[in-house]
Amino acid sequence: MSTDLQKNIDQILDKITGLDNRVPGVVAMVTDRQNNIYEGARGVRNTGASDPMTTDTVCAIFSTTKAIGGTAVMQCVEEGLLDLDAPAKEYAPAIGELKVIDGFDADGNPILRTPKRDVTTRMLMLHTAGFGYDFFNGTYNRLAQEKGQPSVVTASKASIMTPLLFDPGDKWEYGSNIDWAGQVVEGVRGKSLGEVLKERVFEPLGMKDIAFTRTESMKSRTATIHARSADGSLTPMNDFALPDNPEVEMAGHGLYATVPEYMKFIRMWLNDGDGPNGRVLQKETVEQAVRNGLQSHHKVTVLPGVIPSLSNDAEFFPGLAKSWSYTFMVNDEEAPTGRPAGAIGWAGLANLFYWIDRKNGFGGYWATQILPFGDAVSFGGYMDFETATYETLLAKRSAA
Repeated sequence: MSTDLQKNIDQILDKITGLDNRVPGVVAMVTDRQNNIYEGARGVRNTGASDPMTTDTVCAIFSTTKAIGGTAVMQCVEEGLLDLDAPAKEYAPAIGELKVIDGFDADGNPILRTPKRDVTTRMLMLHTAGFGYDFFNGTYNRLAQEKGQPSVVTASKASIMTPLLFDPGDKWEYGSNIDWAGQVVEGVRGKSLGEVLKERVFEPLGMKDIAFTRTESMKSRTATIHARSADGSLTPMNDFALPDNPEVEMAGHGLYATVPEYMKFIRMWLNDGDGPNGRVLQKETVEQAVRNGLQSHHKVTVLPGVIPSLSNDAEFFPGLAKSWSYTFMVNDEEAPTGRPAGAIGWAGLANLFYWIDRKNGFGGYWATQILPFGDAVSFGGYMDFETATYETLLAKRSAA
């Protein structure tokens, strides 16, 4: 472990957990292609208690689950079991029941019609199928408020049976697409998504502290999600958690994990799909999966915070071109942190962030448990963390 990297990132973690306007706790790690080269944790799991945030703390990882769910999809494609361009209803029939919503009538009822084309798994992977989230989309939020549409955090089948916001393939909108992609995987494999991931992703990579349903040991180490008020204060959300034993194992957001387990997943992408206990993806699949899959009329947009308690307006690297792959955000230009064009990454609702830089051979993960998304303190700390990683590692290479 580089002493310079240790010192530089330790300072960031000390600062961000020591401020009045702080994060409760944070875990941050950096890996190269072989192993972790930085591991750090600061703060507490719950501001109302004294348990320290440790590197083995379990977090609800929210949408950083998506890349793992997407990996299971690409395995099905590799094996010739799934055609990305076939109607997704061939594998997950319920998706064929969904209509497009064209607003609301004078009585406040949704105006629904048949979609012009079928949803495909490729559209699901690229977020062009027509699904959104109620915390980023006013129409879905209205359905929740006025029609009782359940939130995806309930992990219920009803929560993903939402109307399409537009005809499949027409545009890009971030939403519950990958939860449906997980349903496709279950249809292809004839097993639960959790079983598929355990056999085909977690075991080859030696990932243990990761699951849709926590063990008692994981529960005892779980960090509490905190709510950030407008004045910057933090309140533990002791009664809020993603459900264990969910009705639907949500490929888009449902996993609990420790950061060291996720680092093993990042290393797989740095190593062209290979893992310590076997290959997860073929090199050719990895190269395909990290490239932009959007068409020219698909634009990755700002995520508007429609429910302020869950999300602020959020965007990575405003002003820089971004695209989407299978299934990551791709920055198409070099980022201010030093992240090169073509690197991949994404985030989770409770202010978790990661990136994977296959060009330079390293990646990192930053885990906090704070709502709303786009928390200025946590996100600012993450940007400092990523920047310090590039400044330290690339300076070291230049000196060598």
